[in-house]
Amino acid sequence: MLRQTAFGIALSTLVLASGFMTASTPGNSSTNKTSKNQQSFGIFTQAVASNVTFETTSLEKSVFEQINQYRAVHGLPKLTLNANISHQARIHSQNMANGKVPFSHNGFEMRVKAIPLKYNSAAENVAFNLGYSNPAQQAVIGWINSPGHLKNLKGRYNLTGVGVAANSKGEVYLTQIFLNTR
Repeated sequence: MLRQTAFGIALSTLVLASGFMTASTPGNSSTNKTSKNQQSFGIFTQAVASNVTFETTSLEKSVFEQINQYRAVHGLPKLTLNANISHQARIHSQNMANGKVPFSHNGFEMRVKAIPLKYNSAAENVAFNLGYSNPAQQAVIGWINSPGHLKNLKGRYNLTGVGVAANSKGEVYLTQIFLNTR
């Protein structure tokens, strides 16, 4: 069986949607301009898929911990996990998993505006995967290997939120939102 991952996606197929970032607009959460990296990345690998049920909250925690470990190794300050940001990230992952929205950054500005925090800049990484035994690890590896996603995870942000959702097909959708509130 095919494993797939996609980024901003991953049977084990890993697909990444290009990262979104907002330009700095000090102290205003509703007037930030969004720029989109126009590239899409897809990594496809042949492998045997497993019938694994995922505990999405443990995957969210794993993504958060792996990103902070990466940042620490590279001399960057650790991010603080924020429940409001995670809530918006989780809704987006659930909407993608349920087919309500396509695998994309569609609605990014609305997600960020729905977070009750003032911010200077924001970014988002999304991933989709299927067939990996550790979808969180595959997403993080994909983001690190993608210049646009790497820029987001190494960015000058202090808060983050992670949301993961899986559907009955075994597809796992991951969203990480980054905010700079300083």
